[in-house]
Amino acid sequence: MKISYNWLKQFIKTDWNSEQTAALLTDLGLEVEVVEKYQSVKGGLEGIVVGHVLTCEKHPDADKLKVTTVDLGNGAPIQVVCGASNVAAGQKVPVATIGTVLYDKEGNSFTIKKGKIRGQESHGMICAEDELGLGESHDGIMVLDNDLAPGTPAAKVFKIENDEVFEIGLTPNRADAMSHLGTARDLRAGLLQNGVSVELITPSVSNFRVDMRTLKIDVNVEAPLLAPRYCGVTISGVTVKPSPAWLQDRLKAIGINPKNNIVDVTNYVLHDLGQPLHAFDAAKINGKIHVKTVEAGTKFTTLDEVERTLHEEDLIICDEKGPLCIAGVLGGQHSGVSNHTTAIFLESAYFNPVSVRKTAKRHQISTDASFRFERGIDPSITAYALKRAALLIQEVAGGNITSEIVDINTKKIEDFSVFLNFDKVTKIIGQKIPKDTIKQILVSLDIKVNSVSEAGLGLTIPAYRVDVQREIDVIEEILRVYGYNKIDFSNKLNATVFNAPRNEDYKLQNIIGNQLNSQGFHEMMANSLTTSSYVQLSEMLKEEHNVTMLNPLSNDLATMRQSLLFSGLEAIAYNINRKNADLKLFEFGKTYHKFLSGYEEHKHLSLFLTGNKNQENWTNPQKPSDFFLFKGYVEGILSRLGIQKTLNSPAKSDVFSEGITIGTGHNVLVEFGVVKKSILKHFGIKQEVFFADLNWENVIKSIPNKIKFTEINKYPEVRRDLALLLDQNVSYDSIYSIARQTEKSLLKNINLFDVYEGKNLPEGKKSYALSFILQDDSKTLTDAQIDKIMSKLQKNFETELGATLR
Repeated sequence: MKISYNWLKQFIKTDWNSEQTAALLTDLGLEVEVVEKYQSVKGGLEGIVVGHVLTCEKHPDADKLKVTTVDLGNGAPIQVVCGASNVAAGQKVPVATIGTVLYDKEGNSFTIKKGKIRGQESHGMICAEDELGLGESHDGIMVLDNDLAPGTPAAKVFKIENDEVFEIGLTPNRADAMSHLGTARDLRAGLLQNGVSVELITPSVSNFRVDMRTLKIDVNVEAPLLAPRYCGVTISGVTVKPSPAWLQDRLKAIGINPKNNIVDVTNYVLHDLGQPLHAFDAAKINGKIHVKTVEAGTKFTTLDEVERTLHEEDLIICDEKGPLCIAGVLGGQHSGVSNHTTAIFLESAYFNPVSVRKTAKRHQISTDASFRFERGIDPSITAYALKRAALLIQEVAGGNITSEIVDINTKKIEDFSVFLNFDKVTKIIGQKIPKDTIKQILVSLDIKVNSVSEAGLGLTIPAYRVDVQREIDVIEEILRVYGYNKIDFSNKLNATVFNAPRNEDYKLQNIIGNQLNSQGFHEMMANSLTTSSYVQLSEMLKEEHNVTMLNPLSNDLATMRQSLLFSGLEAIAYNINRKNADLKLFEFGKTYHKFLSGYEEHKHLSLFLTGNKNQENWTNPQKPSDFFLFKGYVEGILSRLGIQKTLNSPAKSDVFSEGITIGTGHNVLVEFGVVKKSILKHFGIKQEVFFADLNWENVIKSIPNKIKFTEINKYPEVRRDLALLLDQNVSYDSIYSIARQTEKSLLKNINLFDVYEGKNLPEGKKSYALSFILQDDSKTLTDAQIDKIMSKLQKNFETELGATLR
């Protein structure tokens, strides 16, 4: 947002310089990012003075040049060679002296230097108006008023506007400050806290009156919830022409190109008071004005010459024949002011911010008006701003006010009531601010103090302060005006120490994240928004469970994800396409689901593994990652968290071609396996991908509350091996379970170290080589004890699994 300092000083009379003012505005929360100088004429006509042409003779060596003698008021006339046909003795002319910097039409600078033109010395330049930036004409030199004294600076003659413009990085919540009036309000409050007593000067509209009642245009507000207040008035006999210099300078200073006097006034009041206005050509309005919604699909061409298809929720300003304007957003091409306009209907309204925001976004339009309406303007100045604009239009375009003001106020926007507790102010700020100072700050912000007690203040907040509706908001207002820099730092260090649970989520995430990172995994963060079509890749996911965005940015970001798999595969495909095919990724994220009972979100940890185990080198040839390596990573997570008593079963999810489910009782902790090729093909992935989905909430619930510590056993462990011939359908898990049930106290570990299938074995058979670690916590095991245990294990394997020793 750009604020002109000269314009700002129309509201507040202050002798502070721009640097001091910028610093104060920044302290008040209106951060001034840069201060730029503005001149209505580039260069400010510096070095240009009034000259009196004493003599003018034909150049001896050029037919089209003349040699002049010019008095610059310093008693030493100079010679200037001039090519203008209209130069003559006795004229008062603008002269660019030696060293003056001028600018061409493209803004490029050039410096006036002493030189010779066809043998004649020239000590300056007599200028045309386009050479000075004062117009477009280059028919000849400018001839000035003969009463001007030689040597008078041209800047005084042409009243050059020199201004300084603040570029303010305004936060979206400060809708009240989106004008020069709003900025002046804050500046007044800041100056009062700095001991500078100033008044806020608002433009007077006391001269507003109806000249005649010859052009009445009735208004019918059919959508009162979308247009709580609508005002309008007609002005007849106007002359559309360029605006006067002062108005053009005000708009140019803040980066707005002047168009014509009517439109310029509406833009001026918008940035002056913060109230958007719109002027309709009254001759193009057929019958009444209707403020309403229209049928979906209605075509309408806006001022930017784009034909738009209107939505049934768009608020439209219409006449008896159809749309004239998209309310609060953009006018129509055929109803606006043109050079032939002689009468206007001037509109000033308060439109529903949500409605304007949705309409502007729907049609991808952003204007100064919609920017303010979206954030909430001041509903109390609607008629005042209309009068202000009407008087300015009469000033710059003539005409008469030819109707009473139509003011339809269907729903008054009420002020807010808040009680401010003094103790709460001290607690939040950390320092006691005098009660009188608090009251002074609030009053300076136009916050009305209704009641005063020992406990606090009863306040009424103006409706335009849409960001101040709670006690804490009022405290923030007090603090920013009082000054953050005035709050002392305490020498006392306060700390809160509490006994946080061992199983707190963020702690466990850090533990597992560090573990995975040390194993070569990289953490990723994917967008929770995805495309709804991904649910079609798995029968386990249902389209009716999709959480769909009401107003999505695109079809690819229209639905909240039901699984972390697909966003991970997107990342894998992205990396593979950029020659990074060996990947280990993990993500902590949430999935989102819609059920008849309501919406649910669940936290998960996903792991992805694809490509080779290690980088290729001469001692370590490349080897693809395999299922068992991935299984080790998954089990390592559960082991690190102390989860031991788990059950394995085949994975039920149809995203795996083969996989395992690990759970405890009825709770599934993790499903992992090889992702189906049909799913990988959808993402253009040709290599094998392993995926694990840990239900993080179930994992946390399964972590034991107590940690058991045992001494390191001082008695030796014993290893015995068995080579068993088994049916091919027998799993290692079956052997493990039988062994654990057979010997619960002395059997410490079981390990499968070799699997063989093929030649020299009967058909349908396989060989498992297993090691069994035995150890007693209280004594050394004897051979008899060991043989007894091994015999019992062998017998149970033979009985339950049909195993034989090889």
